[in-house]
Amino acid sequence: MTRSDRLSLAHLWVAIAAFGVASAMALMQALSRASLDLPWRSAKMYYLSVTAHGVLMALVFTTFFIMAFGYVVVSRTLDQEPTGLKLAWAGFWIALVGTLMAAVTVLSGRATVLYTFYPPLQAHPAFYIGLTLVIVGSWCWSVVMLLSYRTWRGTRPDRPAPLPMHGMIATVIVWLIATIGVAAEVLFQLIPWSLGWSKTVDPVLARMLFWYFGHPLVYFWLLPAYVLWYTVLPKVVGGKLFSDPLARLVFVMFILFSTPVGFHHQFMDPGVSAGWKLLHTFLTFAILFPSFITAFTVTASMEVGGRAKGATGLLDWIGKLPWRDPLFSSVALSMILFAVGGIGGAINASFGMNAVVHNTAFIQGHFHLTVGSAVALTFMGAAYWLLPRLSGRELELPLLARVQPYLWFVGMVLFSFSNHLTGLMGMPRRIYDASYGGSTVAAAWRGLTGLSAIGGVFLFASAAFFMLVMLGTGLAGKRITPQRVEWAEPLQPAAPGRGWFDRYWVWTAVAVVLVLIAYAYPLWMHLQMTRYGSPGFKPY
Repeated sequence: MTRSDRLSLAHLWVAIAAFGVASAMALMQALSRASLDLPWRSAKMYYLSVTAHGVLMALVFTTFFIMAFGYVVVSRTLDQEPTGLKLAWAGFWIALVGTLMAAVTVLSGRATVLYTFYPPLQAHPAFYIGLTLVIVGSWCWSVVMLLSYRTWRGTRPDRPAPLPMHGMIATVIVWLIATIGVAAEVLFQLIPWSLGWSKTVDPVLARMLFWYFGHPLVYFWLLPAYVLWYTVLPKVVGGKLFSDPLARLVFVMFILFSTPVGFHHQFMDPGVSAGWKLLHTFLTFAILFPSFITAFTVTASMEVGGRAKGATGLLDWIGKLPWRDPLFSSVALSMILFAVGGIGGAINASFGMNAVVHNTAFIQGHFHLTVGSAVALTFMGAAYWLLPRLSGRELELPLLARVQPYLWFVGMVLFSFSNHLTGLMGMPRRIYDASYGGSTVAAAWRGLTGLSAIGGVFLFASAAFFMLVMLGTGLAGKRITPQRVEWAEPLQPAAPGRGWFDRYWVWTAVAVVLVLIAYAYPLWMHLQMTRYGSPGFKPY
């Protein structure tokens, strides 16, 4: 096992552990919202579980998995160890310490502030400091990724970056630009406020800075999933990538349009003018375009694989695909769910329709089809593929691995679709008691909240299968010679020279200009206004 593989495995196991705890918290929420009479059920437990699930699943599981996968990409596409291994390990330990600080604070009931940690809800300082350390650890990873690319580029000045590395460099750029916002919020507002150094906090400014980070965070999750879709999936199905240039274009477009879209999350907020919200709406619709390209390119790549296996009809190539392979089924099913989630995203970004679904169960239904499906399900499938190649152990309980993606798909359909429907019926999100004390309006939701709970049980069973396979492989898997990590080849060879898609400094500069256009003036105007701070509130 190489030093790089040990580094990747360390990150992967933290991601798996965070996923396991977050999944248990999710089951508690689903059963509680169905108003089941359970001995542990209480408002405090419900909101504790909402916070723990959101933080551990959306921030910790994703970040550690992405860092693990990034190091695999460096070692397997650049044919070198990551440049700066000491910094890489320092980043791992910093992020791990931060994770433990935040997790202990949440699970002990001292940070019931939800995943978005909006003030004036106030957490213990350890929660904010812990999440800051997670971000610092991810910055160390980002620096290592960029240094590794620079080392490789120094000996190959005229070659295009390998496509997997191209996608991961785009991920790093998006992340570094986006985390400026949350770092400013936490360091200059939330930590001093929680420590008592300042008596009040500006909630509107905090929300502006959070959503500067919060929406590109989605693309930090999504871009590594796209790397897997573009560079691993075609190989798994026995085909080739339909178009290398289209894939490179997609990652560049995400660099440009990921960050300046945050105000569409604040349509109902005061403090941001309608004109700036409209600008962010247009930019949000622009970011839909690379996902449309991805849907076409990846589907075409799967068709190439199916036809390579003998399919000749219009759709019979679908049956030729390896539906029993857990990596393939995870990605294919996540793509189906993500297509529906993308439609919901367009609804959220439309001012008039957003007013209907804002702060309803529709929103949680939507993001469980994005981070909960396109990202989480893809990462689970990738773990089945990665762990044996990194650890040199044969995948244990393969039947559970084959069944698990389908359980997740069924559970997510039941859970997410029922939440979409109850949201359209007016049911708020983040509520402990969906019955509203026997309200006649809430009675119409009862059947659907029960269906949502059933979906939650399916999802928990699927998560349990995943954890059993991971733990079984890590603890008892048969020693094997690890298979090579192989990447998909394009139908047409990539252009031999270094093209404009590899000029990352150009795209980063354009992205920064777009950010300044979208945020500099409204933030400056907000700071000129008379602002009224709020003291902290701790509901439990």
